[in-house]
Amino acid sequence: MLTVTSVNVNGLRAAAKKGFVPWLADTSADVICLQEVRAEPHQLPDEVREPAGWHVVHAPAAAKGRAGVSLYTRRAPERMQVGFGSTEFDGSGRYVEVDLPGVTVASLYLPSGEVGTERQEEKVRFMAEFLPYLQGLKERAAADGREVLVCGDWNIAHQEADLKNWKANKKNSGFLPEERAWLTQVFEEAAYVDVVRALHPDQEGPYSWWSYRGRAFDNDSGWRIDYLVATGRLADRAVKAYVERAATHDLRWSDHAPVTVVFDL
Repeated sequence: MLTVTSVNVNGLRAAAKKGFVPWLADTSADVICLQEVRAEPHQLPDEVREPAGWHVVHAPAAAKGRAGVSLYTRRAPERMQVGFGSTEFDGSGRYVEVDLPGVTVASLYLPSGEVGTERQEEKVRFMAEFLPYLQGLKERAAADGREVLVCGDWNIAHQEADLKNWKANKKNSGFLPEERAWLTQVFEEAAYVDVVRALHPDQEGPYSWWSYRGRAFDNDSGWRIDYLVATGRLADRAVKAYVERAATHDLRWSDHAPVTVVFDL
């Protein structure tokens, strides 16, 4: 069995003070992909930077206090890579991948965007560069007899079932037609599989992000933007997928919840 968890921690130093450390101690995951770490490795407490029993790769952003992705693996990686060969984005703390036996696992933090701003333009540029990389990664992996699993905060709700208030968000970043069409390309042209949706095809959600504003969490008025995206043969091995939603609002250590998939290899 291979259990993989992905979670946007919304600042790992803050999450460590609010419950991430005991969660890490209790998790049964073999691989953990973190996004929005927002810290240099030396700024993290020892039990988070290099926890016992884990091999850790941190990829902070050059811009301090922004983005940042990390990968925790029980087994030592055979190879690791920061970035995807992009002049603009390789130093932005948005992508890291490792090779484990038979599978390449990546942690992705796709830009969030904001309509009418440079942030949205940045998101569009990232997507334009990243799709060809995903296609090439799949081809290289197949030639090497490997599968691929890209986990992270994709910052796009693909379908109406992926966010509660989809009608009110049609013109907002994260649910724009062009963003959703791009994600369709990932699933159709590049032939990757949204593993959680494949296992829960008729379910609303399950949501993985809820705004801290109002009573979004209590009302389960969320978005499903955290995906584990796999090549077909690996996706076919997925037997269980779930969101580790906190029991109550005060027990949350991030505005996202961990998304976990179990594969029977």
